[in-house]
Amino acid sequence: MVVTSVLNDLNLRPEKISLGEADFGDYVPSDAQIKEIWERLEPLGFELINDKKSRLIERIKKQVIKLVQKQNGLPHAKLSDYMTKNIAYEYNYLSTLFSSIEGITLERYYINQKIEKVKELLVYDELSLTEISFQMGYSSLAHLSNQFKSVTGLSPSHFKSLKNVKSRMSIDKL
Repeated sequence: MVVTSVLNDLNLRPEKISLGEADFGDYVPSDAQIKEIWERLEPLGFELINDKKSRLIERIKKQVIKLVQKQNGLPHAKLSDYMTKNIAYEYNYLSTLFSSIEGITLERYYINQKIEKVKELLVYDELSLTEISFQMGYSSLAHLSNQFKSVTGLSPSHFKSLKNVKSRMSIDKL
């Protein structure tokens, strides 16, 4: 709603506005219009992503988050196969681009997202660690525990005992 309001104030009518994107179709806003959009959105906590590589990085992040959210005990999809299928670029290109822009490997980003989801499930306290391990596609509880500890410095059991929601990080801050 905020983006729509700002664009309307500037007499810009995109064809479509969705989470993270304003599609202007064939119309290309001028540099002055882009600058004005940025000047109005930046103080409101928004970031303008205007180059092709940055947009691709955002698509990669969205797909990783989608994969983590839909795991739910389904057969574990290989990250490389999933990304290639859903973004239509070779995985090596996506991985190299992601690492060069984000300073973290795509695989590490994926692991961090999975651990954040595990934290969420632990805080909700509805599933056992074994069930969480299965739901998140880990080969074993030991694999989950080792990965959790390497990312957080805590065992899942210790984290669960803390019940500290503030230790979770917003997915867009990863």
